[in-house]
Amino acid sequence: MRILYYDWDEFNGEDCRDAMRRLGHQVDTIKVKMEGYDLTSEVEQAFGEMLRSPLVYDLVFSFDFFPNISQVCQKYGVPYVSWVFDCPHYTLDSRYVTNEVNRVFVFDKVLFNNMRKKGIDTVMYSPLGVNELRLSELCQKLDSETDGKLFYEHEVCFLGNLYDNEYNFYDQVDSIPNLLKEYFDKVIWAQEMVFGRDYFTDESIVPSNKIEELLKYVGFEKTGKYDLDYENVLRDILRKKVTVNERHNILAEMGKRFDTVLYTMPGAKEIPGVSNLGIASYTNKMPRVFHRSKINLNISLRSILSGVPLRVMDVLAAGGFLLTSYTPEIEEYFTDGVDLAIARTPQEMIEKAAYYLEHDEERKLIAANGQEKVYECFSYTKLLGNVLDINSKKTK
Repeated sequence: MRILYYDWDEFNGEDCRDAMRRLGHQVDTIKVKMEGYDLTSEVEQAFGEMLRSPLVYDLVFSFDFFPNISQVCQKYGVPYVSWVFDCPHYTLDSRYVTNEVNRVFVFDKVLFNNMRKKGIDTVMYSPLGVNELRLSELCQKLDSETDGKLFYEHEVCFLGNLYDNEYNFYDQVDSIPNLLKEYFDKVIWAQEMVFGRDYFTDESIVPSNKIEELLKYVGFEKTGKYDLDYENVLRDILRKKVTVNERHNILAEMGKRFDTVLYTMPGAKEIPGVSNLGIASYTNKMPRVFHRSKINLNISLRSILSGVPLRVMDVLAAGGFLLTSYTPEIEEYFTDGVDLAIARTPQEMIEKAAYYLEHDEERKLIAANGQEKVYECFSYTKLLGNVLDINSKKTK
């Protein structure tokens, strides 16, 4: 089929386009400057020229969901397939998400089920994928540099955002009454102690009236363009604060015990005992880091309630050993101690890091198993058959 691919310089775009081409699809790209998600004359003209061209496109594709692209596709009757890797991704609350041309794939089953309960049948489910060909060739190249012998640069590594900047919205709200803030600070602390269970949707822990009370002190700009559930947005702000705390605290504990490094965005706060090595590019440096770290950490963003983050796939595909916080879908797709290592608490993450640093052969075998599992089950060439099948019934 012929695919019109919206390229917004997303880090995994070329990986996906390469897999589409290897599957035999014709892929043309379109780039247009967007400021926000409103349908502007520039966006409509750019897409309209392509969709009115003599070339007949079977579908338009993008990573993440763009309401303005959906509007243009609806106008021309062209299927629009979007694959969402961000969570949260609030354009999913756009009124245009229900356009009949849409096939919107999300990687979190809780999110999928919640949207289906709202009657949104344009949403689908798919785990995220990797380019197995590029990464397998890169791993072979890395191993050939050391005559096939594994060479490690780090003991413990975390590559990701700490969110201890302007994205830490909870700490920016300074009008919360002391008693209410003490209440939520205690819940945040308790949530840090347990992976895989969301306290902020548990009525026995955080009753709805507490969320409603906190909402009075958080100002949201209500444009009317989205049917946002502002209480759930507030829950995501609280989840982000948990993520900020636990990533910092876990790395600080790792730094006390092991050679621990961090690859992250500029401006992150210093963590004693942890070396901040800056940004690692997605296609080149990142897989090298994963391949040559004895233990790679995944501390999932708490707004991912059940899904497998892309970082999990990326680490395993690069042949790296992964120690991850628990989510239901990680346990569903992978076996603890066989494909990767799963921790259900921060303390267990520390303990498992110590164990696997002392058991080299077991760790190497697990890394090899994890890589094989991802190549077999989660390559783009495996998943795109479902994602691009615009004729299948919307029941998945």
